[in-house]
Amino acid sequence: MLINCVAYQEGKRLADIEPDAISDYLARPGCFVWIALRDATDAELAKVQEEFGLHDLAIEDARHGHQRPKVEEYGDMVFAVLQTVEFTATDELQVGEVNVFAGPNYVISIRNRCQQGLLGVRDRAEREPHLLKLGAGFVFYALMDAVVDRYFPVIEALEGELEAIEAQIFNPGTARGNVERLYALKQKITVVKHAVTPLLESAGKLTSGRVPLVCEGTRDYFRDVYDHLARINASLDTFRETIGTAIQVNLSMATIEESETTKRLAAWAGIFAVATAFAGIWGMNFAHMPELQWRWGYPAALGLIAATCGVLYWRFRRAGWL
Repeated sequence: MLINCVAYQEGKRLADIEPDAISDYLARPGCFVWIALRDATDAELAKVQEEFGLHDLAIEDARHGHQRPKVEEYGDMVFAVLQTVEFTATDELQVGEVNVFAGPNYVISIRNRCQQGLLGVRDRAEREPHLLKLGAGFVFYALMDAVVDRYFPVIEALEGELEAIEAQIFNPGTARGNVERLYALKQKITVVKHAVTPLLESAGKLTSGRVPLVCEGTRDYFRDVYDHLARINASLDTFRETIGTAIQVNLSMATIEESETTKRLAAWAGIFAVATAFAGIWGMNFAHMPELQWRWGYPAALGLIAATCGVLYWRFRRAGWL
């Protein structure tokens, strides 16, 4: 679906134009066209391919979607795949996609499976006409920067979730639940990692050495995007290491809890074993057992058993087993 189609010249907005009038504006010197599409149909993709002469492989990637984040160069055109990561109403991560075609005098952005729009990017660019004069390269940067900036709230939410789990690590009886939550958090971090790491590698190609012609004048701006991606990637690596450590701590806590339970069971088993031993001895009923004929034999036996069990309980209690 076409969101908008606008022509710009010398950093200023000329007009909202119809797709059929694109060719007229492309022919103007210093003019470029910025088209925004959402969930583009095959017919719309075919139309923009015919109008701008886009490469077949780039259009094929945009049509099928679910591509790895990347930046590719086809002649004087740059094709970029950017992944968006957003939280749904059920607190799950949803991965969307923004495809960007940037040429000498045009920019085409196609948003797929993405809840948040990119209208704010256009507003921001139009508020900075001195930068918009740089043409399609600045718009390409602004789109990439907007996608990368939306990673930061996700990172903060994941960090808050990790801190909440860490606060419960030493609470008794929470080890299993903590491990399950940590693994779920690790999966979310992996989703973000898959969006960030390939884009970090691709953004590096736009900042140093030979860069695509359309990005030549905005090299410094892409370096800022690269720095943001590097910081996010480092945070994700730190989260993964922390989660690994937290999982090991939780497993250790589970082992300690099991050990404490085993010690309690062993202590009680020792106490009852002594009582059972006394009862077994006096329960053999041999003919010549003086205790059986003694008037105070029964209460004395019970007292001895109780006293012995009491001493054992005190010793186990003092040793921390009970």
